[in-house]
Amino acid sequence: MKKTIIPQRFVLVTFTFLISVLMYVDRACIGAAKGSASSEFGLNNIQWAWVMAAFTLGYALLQTPSGKLADKKGARLVMSLIITIWSVLTALTGAAWNFISMVLIRFLFGAGEAGAFPTLSKVVYKWFPVNERGIIQGINFSGSRIGGAVAYPIVVALIASLGWRGSFFIFGAVGFVFALVWWLYFRNSPEESKLIGEEEKQYILETRQQDGSGKKGTLTFAKTLRSKNMLLAMLQYVGSNFTFYFTLTWMFPYLKEALKSTGTTASFWAMAPLIGGAVGNWVSGILVDKIYKSGNLTLSRRLPAIIGFSLAAAGVVLMTNATSDLYKVMFLTLAIFGADMTLSPSWAFCIDIGKENAGAVSGTMNMAGNLGAFTSILAFGYLADGLIKSGVDAKEALAGNDMFFYICAGLSIVSIVAWLLMNPNKSIKE
Repeated sequence: MKKTIIPQRFVLVTFTFLISVLMYVDRACIGAAKGSASSEFGLNNIQWAWVMAAFTLGYALLQTPSGKLADKKGARLVMSLIITIWSVLTALTGAAWNFISMVLIRFLFGAGEAGAFPTLSKVVYKWFPVNERGIIQGINFSGSRIGGAVAYPIVVALIASLGWRGSFFIFGAVGFVFALVWWLYFRNSPEESKLIGEEEKQYILETRQQDGSGKKGTLTFAKTLRSKNMLLAMLQYVGSNFTFYFTLTWMFPYLKEALKSTGTTASFWAMAPLIGGAVGNWVSGILVDKIYKSGNLTLSRRLPAIIGFSLAAAGVVLMTNATSDLYKVMFLTLAIFGADMTLSPSWAFCIDIGKENAGAVSGTMNMAGNLGAFTSILAFGYLADGLIKSGVDAKEALAGNDMFFYICAGLSIVSIVAWLLMNPNKSIKE
């Protein structure tokens, strides 16, 4: 009987973690490049908001189709294509020549990357036991936060030495290597892999979630939207992304002005909330699995999410009233820790109710969440612009945009109510 020293699913989660890191390094580049790129093109806050929001709009619109593609063609091919496409468009961002080209490239970048997390959900469904699902999702999403955190100081240093365009060229090249390695290593299921030991393969087959009775591919988008569970999952994910996406877009310029710091100093301050998000993913993933093993599926999804949204709401409100730089960053970190506690239960919930349609279901939820992110980016920009038009200095308008954070808190409270009504025991087809 073939055995391996390191279980292949542990090697696999290392790969998915690193993909998540790279994905968010590439996304966070745009926030760190604001000063240089907007100065070169002469962009105001509203125009820069559209540059950043274009990514999330493309990302949102292609979520469900990309998820369906992963369900149909498998994660090996689809993820290889996704990484290749987003790497090309990362590099092309550095070739933008004006506002319109930047918006178009960022929109296509988002569309190209859209299927990444739905495809990873398909990987989790096929390769991991149900009782490991929470921590695996937590690890994958923590990679995105760590990627965003390390991106800020790295991109600031690269911009200083190579210019903002050069930083995008370098990160695009790294992506091609990841796509090739994924294609060579990954297989769509344990049954197809020649690297996995027989004992581990049997363990996975016996403990992973089994396909439902319906045929794969029979779930239409219209039927998905008739599910109460699906609509509630979409609603609460809007609340989660509305708060979190601030960290990848406006947080760097916000902290630079709110803390009156240099770009280098602000880049290190900006790491804290994203690292807090990574820890929130780990804590939530462990909590999801621990409660699940006690025999309570519903509570294992609901409790971590409710705790997370409660902390997110409290954190942003406390941040707006903080009297020191340290407290402001601490409370923002608390808010992102809480917002990211909601991810593991959210994606586990989609796999619970989606089963063999996990890619499409998680993609639909992520579509709604990224429409929330799209709205979040524009809301911050337009609210800041409103303050400027009322006579507030442009820099103070970024630092004093408190209304945005109160909206974040309100959406977190709405999301708590949604979780009280969600039922992971009820399939999307029921």
